[in-house]
Amino acid sequence: MTASRPGEPGRRPGERGDVLNPLCPTRQLLDRIGTKWTSMVVKVLAEEAPDELRFAELRRRISGISPKMLSVTLQSLVRDGLVARRVEPTVPPAVHYRLTELGLSLEGPLSALRDWAETHMPEIDRSNQLADGSAGGTEQQHRSPG
Repeated sequence: MTASRPGEPGRRPGERGDVLNPLCPTRQLLDRIGTKWTSMVVKVLAEEAPDELRFAELRRRISGISPKMLSVTLQSLVRDGLVARRVEPTVPPAVHYRLTELGLSLEGPLSALRDWAETHMPEIDRSNQLADGSAGGTEQQHRSPG
């Protein structure tokens, strides 16, 4: 299959593209929703659904996220229709965010991925420790005496 592009001639509605092709819209969407920050924003907003959260509250609940990264993540989610943004005309403006129905439908798959990660983290840690240990041993074996 080739990459699907909206409105591309010769493509049938609903026809799938090739996710391995960097131009495939599905791959581009997966790139956006597959980030750790997207997963965390969706999780926090899902916990509040159907209520809204302000930017500062989102930032407070997501440890380690910079204001710029939160802003970029929210802009992407709003653009994709996963998050709704509401601005109160105050000084300064109060901006509120909530998941849309489409965004709520993403929480299930992201939650399953987070659950998988939590369940398998001990195995991943063991594998990393083994790899780190054997890499150190390999380096020493290949060092020249000196």
